[in-house]
Amino acid sequence: MKILQRYFAVSIIQAVAFVLVAFLALQAFVDLTGELPAVGKNGYGIGQAFLYVLILIPGHVYDVMPVATLIGTIYTMAQFASTSEFTIMRASSMSTSMAGWFLFRIGVLFVVITFIFGELIAPRTTPLAERIKLNSRGTTVSSEFSSGLWTRDIVKSEGLSGAVMGVRFFNVREARADGNLKDVKLYEFDNAFRLRSLTVATSATYQGANVWRLLDVTETHFANSAPLAPGVEANLKNNYGQETSTIATAKSASKELVSEITPKILSVSASDPERMSASELAVYTAHLTENKQETERFKIAFWKKLINPLAIFVLMALALPFAYLHTRSGGVSLKIFLGIMIGVSFMLINTLFSHLGMLSTWPAFLTAIAPSALFLLLALGALRWVERH
Repeated sequence: MKILQRYFAVSIIQAVAFVLVAFLALQAFVDLTGELPAVGKNGYGIGQAFLYVLILIPGHVYDVMPVATLIGTIYTMAQFASTSEFTIMRASSMSTSMAGWFLFRIGVLFVVITFIFGELIAPRTTPLAERIKLNSRGTTVSSEFSSGLWTRDIVKSEGLSGAVMGVRFFNVREARADGNLKDVKLYEFDNAFRLRSLTVATSATYQGANVWRLLDVTETHFANSAPLAPGVEANLKNNYGQETSTIATAKSASKELVSEITPKILSVSASDPERMSASELAVYTAHLTENKQETERFKIAFWKKLINPLAIFVLMALALPFAYLHTRSGGVSLKIFLGIMIGVSFMLINTLFSHLGMLSTWPAFLTAIAPSALFLLLALGALRWVERH
């Protein structure tokens, strides 16, 4: 059986590699076509466009690997059926469960490759591609937004710990690739949502350990002589008035600011959750939860990051019934076409469930796993049908 396992592995790996290269070439062509209208503008040349498309390829490996595995496995199974090799294998005491075990062991390789690209390579190459594109155009990530980047932070009495004193809103006009910020505004509110200070800095540099150094700083403090009435913080609906009695302004060359906001959080706040790694999604989701912001989209993306590579096992199981279909049931080309349709259907249903999950507030885990569970039932039903017929 070791020889048979090796024969399965070599045949499927060759087919999947061929399909994967074809899909990546097609995706690269589509990406390059999308970049051509911007070539020649703001110093963005054809060389930068080619480099941008090339660096995006690892991210596409993660996206298309499940479908490439499905089509490559269907092609191999259809070839086995057309040459009657699978019939001979079955006559040599190979059961359906044994064939499924062969596919499972081969699928482990594809799952590991997908996790490596999705967790280690793509989260680094995709931001690099975006930085190359923005630098060649002389723009920044935040310049894509009319009011710059916005994010929220919790103000605590001891910096990163202690009692919660209020909230702080970051507004950054330019977030550069090296982590430096330009034109920074910090709006601090107390627990009653009254503005307590406005800090404006021409630039900010991250010092590490959650410390920012603000340069050319202007601070405006709003003092309130009227204390909060008892129970007001628990019921803020009647306490929106500013009631400001004193305004003080101070300027300084520099100031250190302790904040949970890091360059990483600023960068991912403008990123597509689908392009982030599971670890980044976990950290950013925790940050959003602490700041009482919407997290459903990021939770769904987190679970999809963990579950989608495992869907390779499901899709390979769905390809196994094609080995039981003889040539009279359709040629190899027809089976490959059916494989493409199944793969496209899986991607569409996966996307559909993500949107439905956000609209209907379904549990993130169930939203992510539902498409794979649905196709697993389809695979089991197809295997039962071909065995009985």
